[in-house]
Amino acid sequence: MAAADRIVTGFCVALRGAGLIVPTGSVVTFANALSRVGLEDEGRVYWAGRATLVRRPEDVRTFDRVFDSYWRNRVAGVLDAVSEPPPLSLGVDDEDAGGEDEPQGVSPAGEVLAVRYSAVEVLRRRDLARLNQSEWAQARRLISALRVSSELRPSRRRRPARGHGRGHPDLRGTVRRNLRRGGVPIERAWKVEVMRPRRVVFLLDVSGSMEPYARALARFAHAAVGSRRIGQVEVFAFGTRLTRITKQLACRDPDAALGSATGSVEDWSGGTRIGSVLQEFNDRWGVRGMARGSIVVVCSDGWDRGDPELVGSEMARLSRVAHRVVWVNPLKASPGYAPLARGMASALPYIHQFVEGHAVMSLEQLAGVIAGTEPVTRTNKLVISGKESVS
Repeated sequence: MAAADRIVTGFCVALRGAGLIVPTGSVVTFANALSRVGLEDEGRVYWAGRATLVRRPEDVRTFDRVFDSYWRNRVAGVLDAVSEPPPLSLGVDDEDAGGEDEPQGVSPAGEVLAVRYSAVEVLRRRDLARLNQSEWAQARRLISALRVSSELRPSRRRRPARGHGRGHPDLRGTVRRNLRRGGVPIERAWKVEVMRPRRVVFLLDVSGSMEPYARALARFAHAAVGSRRIGQVEVFAFGTRLTRITKQLACRDPDAALGSATGSVEDWSGGTRIGSVLQEFNDRWGVRGMARGSIVVVCSDGWDRGDPELVGSEMARLSRVAHRVVWVNPLKASPGYAPLARGMASALPYIHQFVEGHAVMSLEQLAGVIAGTEPVTRTNKLVISGKESVS
């Protein structure tokens, strides 16, 4: 293995050892980036790694620490011996490759870095509805291990600013700071707003058509309830009626929490009346305060037996008070999918982001959407009032 290959793989192993989630695809992207920017410029190497290997804002500090200890210290001697970046050829196999040692389609020139997908990486991409019992057990552990954080919002509280000229003038702090100078305001004090995580509200469709995905989405909601980096979390299950299951999901044991939640929902795997359920949520909790300024996550395939006009009017009420409305539809990942179901079509103009939720990887992306770190693309961007439609 060439020196550059050892550097790339060793650095990614060090990141994983420090707790970062570094998928194989990110390693490939990082290696491709280094083959373009080279190894001599430390700044370019840093930003290549940060852009391809860091997936969450809270991981930046860990990445910086590992970069300092690994790249700047351990790799220094290796880089001195590398006069120019060696050409990297990547051989990526898949589960159909049959375990061949020589990757297919790789140029014979230059070094070859063979990267193989692990079983976990393949499982993360598979549809949750098609997993067997052992795969589902592993997927449950991956979902329960997710850490969910929510977007920050400025609160009414303010704290002293560390720098000068930042935030709002602090008259009381200025007087206190200059008492030793006889009260002459020579040095001014400033205050900045305290940022707090937004509340997140989950509305989980547990009707019969959502049966293959309902338990996985409920487990994701349980992971959000147990995350420390998120504000207040509320969870409701709905079919033909609305059931609040926040208290049941507060139990630390995921299996016990899900068992308690499913036992409390009388219409689990029944029919769906999205419009009347949204109306009940808006009247009893949402418009009265719970949804105001919150991130509301509706998990449903949009199949509805009720009045589609009621769905549209209640979604309009919800979108007016919520900070963002995210709709999770596992059917969106199906080839050729179009939002033609009556409930889905009626709700579509009032959704801010429309995402999938059919696999572990898509649930990881959902966590990024809730945190506000997942980039908004043409596939999940919607604009209220129908000015822009889903692509």
